[in-house]
Amino acid sequence: MTTNAELWTRREAAVPRGVGSMHQRFFARGDNAEAYDAEGKRYIDFATGIAVCNTGHGHPRVIAAVQRQLDAFSHCSFQVTPYENYIELAEKLNAIAPIEGPVKSIFFTTGAEALENAVKIARAHTGRRGIITFQGGYHGRTLLTLAMTGKVLPYKAKFGPMPGDVFHTRFPIPYHGFSEDQAIAGIEALFASSIEPSAVAAIVLEPVLGEGGFYNASYAFFTALREICDRHGILLIADEVQAGFARTGRMFAMDWVNEATGVKPDLMTIAKAMAGGFPISGVMGRADIMDAPDVGGLGGTYGGSPLGCAAGLAVLEVIAEEDLCARAVEIGDRIKARLRALKDGGMSAIGDVRGPGAMIALELVHDGDANRPNPEATRAIVQEGANEGLLLLSCGLRGNVVRFLPALTMPNALLDEALDKLEVVLRRVLPA
Repeated sequence: MTTNAELWTRREAAVPRGVGSMHQRFFARGDNAEAYDAEGKRYIDFATGIAVCNTGHGHPRVIAAVQRQLDAFSHCSFQVTPYENYIELAEKLNAIAPIEGPVKSIFFTTGAEALENAVKIARAHTGRRGIITFQGGYHGRTLLTLAMTGKVLPYKAKFGPMPGDVFHTRFPIPYHGFSEDQAIAGIEALFASSIEPSAVAAIVLEPVLGEGGFYNASYAFFTALREICDRHGILLIADEVQAGFARTGRMFAMDWVNEATGVKPDLMTIAKAMAGGFPISGVMGRADIMDAPDVGGLGGTYGGSPLGCAAGLAVLEVIAEEDLCARAVEIGDRIKARLRALKDGGMSAIGDVRGPGAMIALELVHDGDANRPNPEATRAIVQEGANEGLLLLSCGLRGNVVRFLPALTMPNALLDEALDKLEVVLRRVLPA
């Protein structure tokens, strides 16, 4: 049997250090919400490939759909000879998008590619150059999306200069003492100091910051953003790459916003859980905006892979038939209840427990003080979790957030087992 240590040695010799791995454990097999490493050790997966396998590892419906597509053809490029399942996936997503209709969709391969093309579309439609994004936001690792990403280490260091006309402002995080009103004032300050609003093509934000720490943008903030965008002719782009496809308890996080306020984005980017582990991403938007680029201005050799489209259609069926939006809420409520009970029981290192649906964050601090982050404990919990058979991820600008992204198909018995393991780890790592 090849060991994890042997594989790690080979990895270090063959793969550049710039691509990091949180765990020195090599994934060998997945089964719904469970994973097994090269040595046969079992883990309960709270990472799901960074919010990709919302429908679990190897869902039979998804695998069967891809197998049928493989039996027909694996690739031909939509730009050469189009194929039906691309159109069908676009039709189904257009029908459910929380965007003012009519809606059109285009597909790519990665989340970063979706964000790049959303910016291209916004600039083509508005004739403007400026893009406003938020500190803590994560939009990808290509140069333009790095410029948009609001976190320097490890993403931006050594890679400058960045593309121009991208401006950052602070995201509202009341837990850190920064309100929605202050965030809106920050945007107005950008207009006064850095770029005139008439030169701004789009404001881009994640409805729930992903890498930034799983902070929600409030309904009041979205209402204010929509008003600013409408007043100045700016497009509002929602980056749903991590939050989409039932993760938050709705198909898209913007569904919550629309239900509460009526606010809709002009464009949305999607990826990750879109196809249950098969690479595909997309941009959805108002048809008049999406049609702004000239013929040939958008595309990519692998964009909208027929395998990804087949998997994407199956994922939509699974979400609907297994009611995974409701299941996300149930799973999230169980996780939050367990963590809050520990916090209320005197575990002062737990500063905050939050998140919509099954997109849950545990923020760790010293002595309950939000201004004293505890990244050391966060790192220890992620590593000790793996030792106990839990795959966990960290995130946050301050490196002090443990994020939970379980498969929405995880049964309660397995979830309870995972939470028992987690409690053991927290009691071991955190001060009494």
